[in-house]
Amino acid sequence: MNGNSTLAPASHHPPAPTLGLPRIGRLQVYTAPQRTFFAEVMALAMRSAGHGQNVLIVQFLKGGIGQGPRHPVKLMQRLDWIRCSIPRCIDTPDVEEEEAQAVNQLWQTTQTLVLGGHYQLVVLDELILAIHLGLLGLIDVVSFLQQRPPMMDLIITGTTLPEEILVLADQITEWRRPEPS
Repeated sequence: MNGNSTLAPASHHPPAPTLGLPRIGRLQVYTAPQRTFFAEVMALAMRSAGHGQNVLIVQFLKGGIGQGPRHPVKLMQRLDWIRCSIPRCIDTPDVEEEEAQAVNQLWQTTQTLVLGGHYQLVVLDELILAIHLGLLGLIDVVSFLQQRPPMMDLIITGTTLPEEILVLADQITEWRRPEPS
């Protein structure tokens, strides 16, 4: 996809073969006490796409590059990447109404894409922080996580993990920085 394309639940690429073996999707959470870039999550997404899985990366609080749901970026034929259609990255609780609406629009698009079942791996970057900033509702997110396709791996990232998501997670990875000696 290029800047003139839009995402659709269907694709020209069939799902990656499962070799007849059932796979149960996992909910993985990557968390840190501060905002950080999870390079290993992005590397995992690119590696998965390179191995034939359809991958979606959604960055809820990143903007500034004129992307948004109507202008996704297609990487490596099987990796779709969308950001919020806002002119900046949200880094404070002070959010304009237009920014909150853009985050909500991206959330609605994300739910449609994920529940469509096309992707084998979905990364929801800073989903937890979007909840903490009041941009997304915790009850709505938990309901969505419970409804996700059973064969899909889902990775969410963010700061402080709500208990309601903690109990759903199959794997929790906490990024820690060692204290300087």
